[in-house]
Amino acid sequence: MNQPLARLHPALAHHIVNTLGWRSLRPLQQQAIAPVLAGDDALLLAPTAGGKTEAACFPLLSTMEEGRWQGLSVLYVCPLKALLNNLQHRLEQYTSWLGRRAGIWHGDITGPVRQRIVQDPPDILLTTPESLEAMLVSAKVDHHRLLGNVRAIVVDEVHAFAGDDRGWHLLAVLERLTNVTRRPIQRIGLSATVGNPEELLRWLQGSGRRQRRGVVVAPGADEPSHGVPAGDIELDYVGSIDNAATVISTLHRGEKRLVFCDSRQLVEELGAALRAKGVTTFLSHASLSLDDRRRAEQAFADARDCVIVSTSTLELGIDVGDLDRVIQINAPSTVASFLQRLGRSGRRSGSSRNCLFLALRNDALLWSAALLLLWGRGFVEPVTAPPEPRHIVAQQLLALCLQENAIGDALWSQAWNRLAPFDRSAEPILRYLLKEGFLEQDGQWLFMGSEAERHFGRRNFIDMTAVFTAPPQFTVLEGRREIGHTDPALLTEKVDGPRRLLLGGRSWKVSWIDWKRRRCYVEPASGGGRARWLTPGVGGVGFDLAQAAREVLLGADPPVSLTKRARRALAEVREKHISVVNPDGTTIAQSGEDVRWWTWGGFRANATLAATLTGLTDENVRFDDVSLRLRADLSYELWRSVDVEQDPCLPEVEERALKGLKFSEALPYDLATGTLASRLADLDGARKLLRRPVRFVKAPA
Repeated sequence: MNQPLARLHPALAHHIVNTLGWRSLRPLQQQAIAPVLAGDDALLLAPTAGGKTEAACFPLLSTMEEGRWQGLSVLYVCPLKALLNNLQHRLEQYTSWLGRRAGIWHGDITGPVRQRIVQDPPDILLTTPESLEAMLVSAKVDHHRLLGNVRAIVVDEVHAFAGDDRGWHLLAVLERLTNVTRRPIQRIGLSATVGNPEELLRWLQGSGRRQRRGVVVAPGADEPSHGVPAGDIELDYVGSIDNAATVISTLHRGEKRLVFCDSRQLVEELGAALRAKGVTTFLSHASLSLDDRRRAEQAFADARDCVIVSTSTLELGIDVGDLDRVIQINAPSTVASFLQRLGRSGRRSGSSRNCLFLALRNDALLWSAALLLLWGRGFVEPVTAPPEPRHIVAQQLLALCLQENAIGDALWSQAWNRLAPFDRSAEPILRYLLKEGFLEQDGQWLFMGSEAERHFGRRNFIDMTAVFTAPPQFTVLEGRREIGHTDPALLTEKVDGPRRLLLGGRSWKVSWIDWKRRRCYVEPASGGGRARWLTPGVGGVGFDLAQAAREVLLGADPPVSLTKRARRALAEVREKHISVVNPDGTTIAQSGEDVRWWTWGGFRANATLAATLTGLTDENVRFDDVSLRLRADLSYELWRSVDVEQDPCLPEVEERALKGLKFSEALPYDLATGTLASRLADLDGARKLLRRPVRFVKAPA
């Protein structure tokens, strides 16, 4: 037996060799054994299908057996229920080798199954942060008995948590869990490549970053990079959904193809177009019913000559079998997302990772080329936690009261082991919760108030455990069969003739709408269905991607294959923008009364500049990813009066935007808007743009 395997428990090593048929472990799995066995916190990095689950769980199972851990001792947390379902069988197999058990608990797990887990806990529990907090606050769960023996937690796809508010929520829940166990909990994060692994590890460690050793395990990360990353990448321009369907239906026949789109509407429209051309097509996105998604993913995994069209729901490590091709419609918003998608291909021996980009529009071609230019340089975005998570602090204060029934007015911050921003800096939020009746006080004790009951008390405070706001949708049913969900806007807009929806890649005629219960009953239709979902939140690309687009317009080509159509369309895009890109800085272009500063700085940097240059911007303060509109009478002399060394200002936030910030009603207005403003800002990008030379030009009208 090779040396790394020999460090694992003998029974476990035996099954790895004889049951799995592995002669050796992968590099990540070998290198993870020592730090995980030592009890260190760790961040394990490898591409998709790199064996990260086994790299964490094999040494944890060995420690569990050697240390005779009892009860529920390991939590395995994922961002998606589908990913948990996909992993369940593997972990049940691995634990069974040692006479141990694995279980699963998330929003789709029935009450009786949960009760069995509470009464007889498994050794490993797969769950989500929201379900973990539900265990802590539920009156039906003795969380000290269920969770008191937890010694380690594995956070899969940790980058997906760290980049949004679910990460702050996860960190806060883990700190509370540490107080339940009364011992440090080993934290192991699993991730694909990220731009700042050391920072991500420190973030994951929370309050223990100064007490516990942390190790980044990334085989090959220290090796010098030579040239362009590996991958067979091609960029094509097709101009329409129907043309994209034609290309997909004629290329690579007989192969299994996974197509990524960045909206549910596009998934539906492309799926319908592919089916119309006789292609065996499956769909996956969040508004399809769970049963339909599972059936599609299972059928796709078992089939050969077929296509599955998906949003980012299949970007993470859900197993859909061996893929031949990955196809990307337009461009994802980050290189990190592209790497996840690229990693779904090339898993079979002798195959290579590949991705075909199909741009539907000229601007999509530009952004695709820009993203591939960054990828070719080995760039990956750093993962950073959203700033100023004050609404999560408010949620956590209320959740702690729900968990403990009452908390002390002087010791409440100890629940999070003084981890900022859940430390004493949260005093203003606590005072507001008391003032507005979300919390009430009796002597030194704080407990849940009537306003918290009114806002969040529905269904035993179920809304308290999720930190994101789901937009309202109507359930679509054919008889008793649930097809999925649709945006209410499609049910209220004026139409001539029958109202038709597009869902699951098929058209449906609306027969009846139950407005009170938010249900829509349909029957099959021959065609003409429409799909649309309104997605709340701030959009736009980042500074680095916008700057890469500027470089493409100035002549830089990504190091991938470009079809003749793509080269021709890209030449047209460059010609169109020739007057608004400046190799030495930025450009202010005037066309009649339209004066625009072409910064190529990204949405947030431009939002920050619009707030900073209030005396020079158009009264409507319009901006986008690449430019912002300035006042029509702007002169070169007036522009020269700008203080390029000034500190940029935070963007202004409209009051209606607060609806997208869950728990904003539990914050003072200024703190709620300040949270949104800090997240809309790119102060560093704005500073860089202010200091660059500016060229004034007259643009063609």
